[in-house]
Amino acid sequence: MKNADLIVYNIGRLHTCASPTPKRGDALRDLGTLTDAAIAIADEKIVAVGDSAEILATYQSPYILNARGNAVIPAFVDCHTHIVYGGDRAHEFEMRLAGASYMEIMAAGGGIVSTMRDTRTASPDELLMSAAHRANMMTQLGSTTIEVKTGYGLDVASELKMLHAIERLDEIQTCRFVPTFLGAHTLPPEYKDDPTSYVDLVITEMIPAVWEWYAQSRFAAQGTPFFIDVFCEDHAFDVEQSRRILEAGIAAGMQAKIHVDQFNSLGGLEMAIALGAISADHLEATVPADIPKLAASDTIAVLMPVVNFNLGLTTFADGRALIDAGAAVALATDMNPGSAPCFSMLLTMAIACRYMRLTPTEALNAATINAAHALGLGDQVGSIEVGKSADLILLNSPDYRNLSYLLGNDSIETLIRGDILFGRSDD
Repeated sequence: MKNADLIVYNIGRLHTCASPTPKRGDALRDLGTLTDAAIAIADEKIVAVGDSAEILATYQSPYILNARGNAVIPAFVDCHTHIVYGGDRAHEFEMRLAGASYMEIMAAGGGIVSTMRDTRTASPDELLMSAAHRANMMTQLGSTTIEVKTGYGLDVASELKMLHAIERLDEIQTCRFVPTFLGAHTLPPEYKDDPTSYVDLVITEMIPAVWEWYAQSRFAAQGTPFFIDVFCEDHAFDVEQSRRILEAGIAAGMQAKIHVDQFNSLGGLEMAIALGAISADHLEATVPADIPKLAASDTIAVLMPVVNFNLGLTTFADGRALIDAGAAVALATDMNPGSAPCFSMLLTMAIACRYMRLTPTEALNAATINAAHALGLGDQVGSIEVGKSADLILLNSPDYRNLSYLLGNDSIETLIRGDILFGRSDD
């Protein structure tokens, strides 16, 4: 018999979410389901997927987990977060409840700039410890791959400090991290009246510095992609400024992402598509005429319904229209201290179903395999396939729809990333 480090068997329904490319249309409504299935894991990789009886007849392991007929899914991939930062913004939550809008708070020097001040003054250890706590919370809720953006430093030294914190997170945490440089998150106060000079700083000083950091980092050594992002929005960066920054990042070797159409449609989406951005994130204000353009492209639509839910808004990105047009849709928490203080992909999926009109099947694919493709990692994580990382969740129910149907629930019985991270380990 062949040896394995762990076998999970008697899986009532194994939802593999397998796809070599981002799922669209009918594929988003297919979970690649196997029944009475088993998984064999060795060296933190999936070495076999198939019928329970066949796997147990072929593999032996000192650790065998009986799923007891419950469902197994891939672990979540959170493809848009901001978990490295100093301080918090609980006071702004009260301001919004009193009637102030997100953009009003931002224009008054709050929002991103408030977190920038706290991040600049935080020590590297303070940034690391607070981010590690947030990452632990996210892992407890099923996320084993987490993208993390900079963008709360807004000067060379502070942006690099954030990147070093992300790298240290990847060293000490059990989950996988993917770094994104977001030096163009907003204008820092010292450049408030001179945006052109700040854009020049991002291009001529920040991008070379962060690329040098990446080239020497553990991320480059292990082949983890490095992204550049920009916030194309009022009170942030216009389309031409955003284009210059993304083009400079691409020229340096980074892949492009964009915060776009969150509050206003300025034309940044079409620009990002033309540049071949791997994802366009937010899209709450995307105009109907731009949906077919996105659907016809390779750019993945990353939707973050927690943002508008948290802001108390009643309009959301039109996930249903995007999917029906043929766009590849992914979901993310956008975990950040201002607009989305949320650790949970479970809550993200539940809101997406209710307010963006995704089905539970579409939401699960969007939170796993499509989110993995939005990070350029679709060949490594996001689905249950031989050769991929053994990142999977054993649910406490045979019905995966409970992930989105139940609110405020704990649907996860056991989380596995090569080995059991938490949950039941007995047969």
